Amino acid sequence: MDISDLRTFLAVARTKGITAAVRELNTVQSNVTTRIKNLEEEIGVPLFARHSRGMILTEAGQRLLPHAERILALSREAKTAARDDGVPRGQLMIGSMETTAAVRLPTVLAAYHRACPNVKLHLKTAPTAQLIDSVLTCELDVAFVAAPVDHPALQTFLAFDEELVLVTPRELGSITDMIQSSAEGLSALMFRQGCAYRQRLEQVLADLGLRSYERLELGTLDGILGCVAAGVGITLLPRAVVEQSIHANELSCHFLPPSVGRVSTLLVARKDVRLGTAFDRFTDTLRDLRSIVEASPAAPPLPDRAPLFQQAGH
Repeated sequence: MDISDLRTFLAVARTKGITAAVRELNTVQSNVTTRIKNLEEEIGVPLFARHSRGMILTEAGQRLLPHAERILALSREAKTAARDDGVPRGQLMIGSMETTAAVRLPTVLAAYHRACPNVKLHLKTAPTAQLIDSVLTCELDVAFVAAPVDHPALQTFLAFDEELVLVTPRELGSITDMIQSSAEGLSALMFRQGCAYRQRLEQVLADLGLRSYERLELGTLDGILGCVAAGVGITLLPRAVVEQSIHANELSCHFLPPSVGRVSTLLVARKDVRLGTAFDRFTDTLRDLRSIVEASPAAPPLPDRAPLFQQAGH
C-alpha cells in the first residue's frame, strides 16, 4: 500500500468529504479521488459510501481505519528514530484546549523554542474529547487536555493545575444575585460538546438547582468573556484566563467547591509511539516551568467572595 494513498484515505475519513480533504491536504481534487480509487482497487472493496452530503466509511473502510492510522504512525516513528541523534529536530504536532493555548502555552512554547530551535511546532486547538481522539488516531503527537484521562493507549503527564471560577457580569456580585436574576432567564456561555469546562459548568448549575437555562455555544474565549461582560450570560473558566482578559474589570469571579473548582491539565501521548528527543525535551521544559510555578507565591484569594454554596444558601 502506498503511504500517500493511506494518508489521503485518512483525510477523507476524518473530513467526510473530498472537498474538505483537498483543503486539509493542500492538493487538488483529482489527486484525492485518484488515490482513493487506487486504494479501493488494490484492496478490492469500496472503502467509502458516497452520498449527497459527503462520504462515510463502509464496513471495510472502518476495518482498514485503525491499521492505516498505525501504518502512518509507524512511518513517522521510523523517520524520527532514524534522524534522532540526540539533537531535537523535526516537527511536533501539539493539540490544546483554547484556554490552555491562550494562557499557559505562550510561556511554554517560547521556552521550548529557545531550547530547541530546530523543532517545528504545529498547534491545533479543540475541546478535550476531540483532542484525545486526534492523539489516538495519530493526527496529533501530544495534546493538553483536562483531567481525568483514563485510556489504556495513552500516557499522561501533569502539566498545570487550574482553579475554575464561575464568571458573571460585574453587577452580579454574588451567586445569590445570579440565582435571583435567573428567574428572568439564564444563559450559559460555553464551548461546543466535548469541552471539559462545559461539563463542569453544567454540573455546577445542576448543583445550584438551576436546570433550566439556554446554552449558547461560542468558539473563542474573547467571545465568551465579552458576552458575559455585556450581560448576556455566565460561564465557567480557569481563573487565570479571566484575570488576563481585557474584560477582567467588567466581570465577577466566584469560588467553587474543590470537587468542581480544581482541575488538572494533562499532557497526553500514545504509549506505543516513540516521539524521540523533541518530545523528551518538551516534557523537560514543562517540568522545569512547573517547578518554577510551584516555587512562586500562591495567587491571592478572590476579593470579597464567599464560597459558592455558602453564598447560595446550600
